[in-house]
Amino acid sequence: MDNVDEIVANIPMNALADQLGVDPGTAETAVRQALPALLGGLQANAADPSGEASLAGALEQHPPDLVEGGVDLNQVDPEDGEKIVGHIFGSNTDQVAQTLGGNLGGSGDLIKKLLPLLAPIVLSYLSRRMRGGAATPGDQQGGGLGDLLGSILGGLGGGGQQTQGGSILDMLGGLLGGGRRE
Repeated sequence: MDNVDEIVANIPMNALADQLGVDPGTAETAVRQALPALLGGLQANAADPSGEASLAGALEQHPPDLVEGGVDLNQVDPEDGEKIVGHIFGSNTDQVAQTLGGNLGGSGDLIKKLLPLLAPIVLSYLSRRMRGGAATPGDQQGGGLGDLLGSILGGLGGGGQQTQGGSILDMLGGLLGGGRRE
């Protein structure tokens, strides 16, 4: 199971779909579009030393218990998620949402609702990985956030459905990491 699949498996898709006002299939497709964008944005931010320090601090504030044993969406704070998304994408947030929404055949409204719900989940997942709760043998625990994010995103180009993740990152290009200078 790759990292995106692992995150998706921990999200109660029916409950998320209800929150978003869509069917579970649409919710999962949107999650699979948004996760690589969030992870790619975090990686772009972590490439900058101050961005990496900021991300490390954010991980300290997001313990792994949110993702352990499955995500309880009632524990997700969308206001916190809005702040995280703002730090990841900065002024590019609307453009990222519109681009990803266009991939889904619609506007970015669904993605704009989804990103603040996913962002705390992603940080808790990364927090678990940084603290040694890695599910994949051979994951580096001391290699820094950039290395961890690189190993997670490296799995997106492996083939099959996950090739889509690489194309999402390619498509978003310079929009990722828009918040790194904040």
